[in-house]
Formats: sequence, C-alpha cells, structure tokens
Amino acid sequence: MSPEHSPPGDEPPPSDAPPPSDEASQPRPLIERLGLAAIATVLALMFGGVAASAWLGGEPFLAVMGAIGCLMTVWVGGMTLFRG
Repeated sequence: MSPEHSPPGDEPPPSDAPPPSDEASQPRPLIERLGLAAIATVLALMFGGVAASAWLGGEPFLAVMGAIGCLMTVWVGGMTLFRG
C-alpha cells in the first residue's frame, strides 16, 4: 500500500524532527523563579482579600472559592520557587 493510500493512524513519525533539547529540562534561573514567586504572592494576597471580604460580607461560597484560589496560587508559587 502506498503512503498516499494508507490509513491516517499508520503514518510513521517524521524523521526530520529535531531531537528534544536539553534546555527544556534545565531549571529556571533564580531571578526568574523569584519574579514568578513574587507575582504568585501578589495574586495570592488578592485571592485572600476576596476570601476575607466575601466571608465578612456573608458570602461563604465565594469566600471558600477565594480561599481555594489563594491556596492553589501559594502552592504553585512555592513549587516554582523551590523546584525550579
């Protein structure tokens, strides 16, 4: 069967694709990690402010959602900072 008539799933992978580079597996520079962690801190403070004001305003669902957003942002910021 010629390549023009083969089913779509039987195509071989392209052989001219470059090999994966080592740059993708290297950790980020420290200054970049610090900057991303600072951005995550600001966003976490904003989510925390939403959670606190929603709780004081009598909106428990919005408060829980804001708190979850705050915790997730802190978690990802910490992973970015410490894991690289």
